[in-house]
Amino acid sequence: QVQLVESGGGLVQAGGSLRLSCAASGRSINTRAVGWFRQAPGKEREFVAAISWSGTSTAYADSVKGRFTISRDNAKNTVYLQMLSLKSEDTGVYYCAADAPFAPVATIGSTYDYWGQGTQVTVSS
Repeated sequence: QVQLVESGGGLVQAGGSLRLSCAASGRSINTRAVGWFRQAPGKEREFVAAISWSGTSTAYADSVKGRFTISRDNAKNTVYLQMLSLKSEDTGVYYCAADAPFAPVATIGSTYDYWGQGTQVTVSS
């Protein structure tokens, strides 16, 4: 089993920045692609970013390209999401998810095996 815990969310003004962390326990996520997804109130969950198990491949939603950066530190079993130039539309609960071992980067949530509980990000305008 893989347990994922997100942290780093909070309240920030528009234009500000946050760095989210996704820390894994139990089994390592070093061989798993990890994705970030978010869900705003009244909306469906949407893909934000993903990184391959090796860190050499990444994918981003068009809405966050150039503002968000996903990275990982396999020595710490942790994946990060650096968010810059935040906008009110970035508000939501952010979830990290881990895929099957050695699976390619995926943008569809249903392909992921393990999910964290989420961390709230609120951007005030």
